[in-house]
Amino acid sequence: MRSINDELAATLQSQSKTLCNAWRLTRNDGIVFGFTDHDYRLVFNDTEFLPNSGFLPSGVRSELGLNVDDSDVAGAFTHDAVTEKDLRDGRYDGAKVEVFLVDWRAPSTAIKLRTQEIGEVSFSNHHFRAELRSIAHKLNQPQGRGYCTKCTANLGDSSCGFDLNNPLYQTNGSVTYSADEQTSIVTGLEGFDPGWFRFGLVNWTSGENIGLSVEVYDHQNSDGEIKLKFFAPVPNIPQLGDTFIITAGCAKTFSTCKEKFSNALNFQGFPHMPGRDFAYGYADEETVHDGRPLVN
Repeated sequence: MRSINDELAATLQSQSKTLCNAWRLTRNDGIVFGFTDHDYRLVFNDTEFLPNSGFLPSGVRSELGLNVDDSDVAGAFTHDAVTEKDLRDGRYDGAKVEVFLVDWRAPSTAIKLRTQEIGEVSFSNHHFRAELRSIAHKLNQPQGRGYCTKCTANLGDSSCGFDLNNPLYQTNGSVTYSADEQTSIVTGLEGFDPGWFRFGLVNWTSGENIGLSVEVYDHQNSDGEIKLKFFAPVPNIPQLGDTFIITAGCAKTFSTCKEKFSNALNFQGFPHMPGRDFAYGYADEETVHDGRPLVN
């Protein structure tokens, strides 16, 4: 049950017209913004909430149990903090949004109504509409390890345990030319074999894509020209001089873990799991199906 302090409770009971909404938005890169539909700025919870942001809340659907609550927030691009470009680049994807009810005469009495995440964002005539999903939606996501032949860890995470602070597996590079949003010619990777960074990750450290990352589909070296191809289009075509940090790629197979990273003891897959041919097969006089181990 939500606790409401006496001062705000009195305001609610008096049907006062001094209430407003406030949103505190925390992006995945740690940048925090505060907005309010009040006429003047508010300061509480160590955050400055700016007015005239164009934010307008919709109705909220809320149900008992573990059903996912949802709502929308709509707005015009009237504030420099939230731009159409940043929204399109995905800088707000999955951002945390805390919604407050505030008495603007005493902002310190504000109460948090809910915590949500930004979902789908749409655009129209310099306006945007963002879906706000309650964190209960995470209960619909698979948890724990998957039973499959490939590794379920991400290279360098706690379950993988591999130390990426090694110049053999992580290095800096820069762009010399980009043919399109998915293909760039780069320098800085001359000492690596072709394909070493395939399935790796590029984190942009300068340019319009700074702070964003993209997965590498292919790493080629032809006649001294190093080419990176990306799985998805980079939001802004990389320009000459744009810098990045690139991490070696992992195909998530047992052989890659053992031979490329010498990390077989931490492999988070089941490489000896019977394949589809065995699972879909049937007993015959030539195949042994007596429960004995398949791998010794």
